[in-house]
Amino acid sequence: MQSRSERFAAFRRALKDKGLKSTAQRDAIAQTFFATTRHMSIDDLYQEVRKANPRVGYATVYRTIKLLKDCELADERHFADGQTRYENADSEEDHHDHLICDKCEKIVEFNDQRLELLQEEIATNLGFVLARHRMELYGICRECREGAGGGRRRPER
Repeated sequence: MQSRSERFAAFRRALKDKGLKSTAQRDAIAQTFFATTRHMSIDDLYQEVRKANPRVGYATVYRTIKLLKDCELADERHFADGQTRYENADSEEDHHDHLICDKCEKIVEFNDQRLELLQEEIATNLGFVLARHRMELYGICRECREGAGGGRRRPER
């Protein structure tokens, strides 16, 4: 996986390649995004960036996350709750899947090589060559089952 500084350098190169300027606001947004391991909505990212730079506007966050996606530095995710979230893009070696709690919306990333091999085997048996895939498993997390979550929706994504 690329480091934050490598991702930021790639973002700067992509801006230059697109003929766009690197601005303090874009830089703050990209740095904030690269620093997180969460699955962030645009609203989440906006709130985080404003802690560091209160002058950043919502539209700038929106446009910058779209740039990050276009540069393949951000992956867009659509989980069952319908809210679009973004996470740092995976390389093929960093692929992961998701477990999502239906009660508190906690998202847990996981990778299991046995599942990856089984998916390849199934695709081959059905005459497919896989280009990509996403796996999302939904259920109730331990904390919610044991009552520790109290049924509240938590912001961790």
